[in-house]
Amino acid sequence: MRVLFWYCDKFAWTPTIKTLEQVPESEPDVQDNVVVAFVHVEPKDVEKGSSSETKLVKNAKWLARKWNVTKILLHSFTHLGEEKADPDQAKQLLDRVQGRLLKAEYDVSLTAYGYYNDLVIEAPGHPLARIFKEF
Repeated sequence: MRVLFWYCDKFAWTPTIKTLEQVPESEPDVQDNVVVAFVHVEPKDVEKGSSSETKLVKNAKWLARKWNVTKILLHSFTHLGEEKADPDQAKQLLDRVQGRLLKAEYDVSLTAYGYYNDLVIEAPGHPLARIFKEF
């Protein structure tokens, strides 16, 4: 798994091109003061015994605490590596991560899955505003 975390003062998206036929229609949205995780799920991440899911949860919580926020946004981003997990398995992993973070009392959502999105990103120039992790 490869994850590019951003702390954003504002992060907005508008679904533009549907890439997976089976996904539901999606609407634009905007989040303020949010940790955004651009998540690239690889085949090894969905194998039994992988620790990637837990590491994603822990790293997202760590960064949210550093910024003193409770909002976390998961954004599927299959552009950080060559190997990509099956889209259905990747979505299931993201759903599990969302559930775990909700259980930990974070306000968690996902951007439009299975779409290319127009993005608006407003982020401070700070060392903890952009962090890359590979698990």
